[in-house]
Amino acid sequence: MANSSDLQPRTYLFAPGTRPECFGKALATGADCVLLDLEDAVAAADKPQARDAIARWFADAAPADRARVAVRINDAALPHFGDDLRALRAYSCTQVVLPKAEEPWQIAAVATAILDAQVLALIESARGVARADEVAAACGVTRLLFGTLDFALDLDIDIADDASGLAHAAGRIAIASRVAGLPAPVAGVTPQLDDSVRLLADLAQSRRLGFGAKLCIHPSQVPPIHAALRPSAQALDWARRVLLADAASPGAARLDGRMVDRPVVLQAQRTLALARD
Repeated sequence: MANSSDLQPRTYLFAPGTRPECFGKALATGADCVLLDLEDAVAAADKPQARDAIARWFADAAPADRARVAVRINDAALPHFGDDLRALRAYSCTQVVLPKAEEPWQIAAVATAILDAQVLALIESARGVARADEVAAACGVTRLLFGTLDFALDLDIDIADDASGLAHAAGRIAIASRVAGLPAPVAGVTPQLDDSVRLLADLAQSRRLGFGAKLCIHPSQVPPIHAALRPSAQALDWARRVLLADAASPGAARLDGRMVDRPVVLQAQRTLALARD
């Protein structure tokens, strides 16, 4: 079981494993985490080439850059799964995105193959949602991700104009994360690249359902998400005043006619922790 942290990544930006020239550019966007992709963005015949490209990048990358990178492997039902795990072990990548996460044994397979694996479990099927509690509690899982497009395909629902069909599954994933002590889960991608209104509406809806971060498929999506998740000036001022009041009179402070009890102090601390660029 992992401990949650207010400084978890807010944005996870995909970069195709076959495009090594994009790896550095993806990191330069300021995305909190870059996901080098061996799965959907890579054709079957190109997967060995993608593994080699990622291996060469890891061999030369600075430790700070390596710490901001995870690799999305192929799911456990595919023949590429074992080759992906062997490649990650060879270049000492421990942050792994596991697609089609549905069973604890899939997590265990990753953890057995890679020492100290940190598994970002991507839930994107009805079976995965139904077993979200078990997946979240599996040893090695550090966060749940919601693969909304594949989930919609699995249930044969159209989310192009109305994403309300995702709400039940999203709630299950958020609750499973909280019960397992994981950080708030990561919302799925917004495929409309030139629609910032839709991007921020999707983000707002996911926040209402208990999510704390978002998958991105284009660098332009990163800055508006960071801006939307940053507390307002008013919220930051309130948080600072709460902590000052609590420091002056621990356990018995009042602020703006409201008791400053422990939940209020914790909320203020969380708000200040989120004040980053």
